[in-house]
Amino acid sequence: MHSTHYFFALTLPDEVKVHLSKISEQLKPNFPFKNWVHRADYHITLAFLGNADQRRLAESVLSVKEALKDVHSFQVDLNQAGTFGRPDLPRILWVNTTESSSLAEVRDKVYASCIEAGFELETRPFKPHITLARKWMGQGKFQMTAAEKSLASLLPGPVFTMEEAVLYRTHLDRTPKYEMVESFKLI
Repeated sequence: MHSTHYFFALTLPDEVKVHLSKISEQLKPNFPFKNWVHRADYHITLAFLGNADQRRLAESVLSVKEALKDVHSFQVDLNQAGTFGRPDLPRILWVNTTESSSLAEVRDKVYASCIEAGFELETRPFKPHITLARKWMGQGKFQMTAAEKSLASLLPGPVFTMEEAVLYRTHLDRTPKYEMVESFKLI
């Protein structure tokens, strides 16, 4: 049996998911990663809760709803690709967005709401990104410069509006893996 994890995230418009899917398809033939993220699962994580008891989860939902009630939607654009982990053997391949004070504000409000509800959260600095793939499986070393050359026509990418934060439940045995539990529309 798989444990159920929860996290708050910003959803992406369908046209951005299509663009990210094109990026993945461009990379897959020459950049072997163990797992490529399903198009429906693209998002920007704001706070990873892990396995949450229902009382704290309900408290976090109420707190996030209150914190985001007056927050406006905002625009960002896809910026560049990058990795987490060792540069030659990355754990994560991602695409980020341009810097945005509005994105940082939404993350700070969600993060503070989750702490207030009693969650212990990641303390590393927030690096907004959209995961494309996990776990490099290539025979040789991963070459970021080669990946960037492959993506020259696709990044930087389109400008888009962030309009919704959500609470997701993870289902490790399904594809797509993430199920929306609650939605928080930005005004």
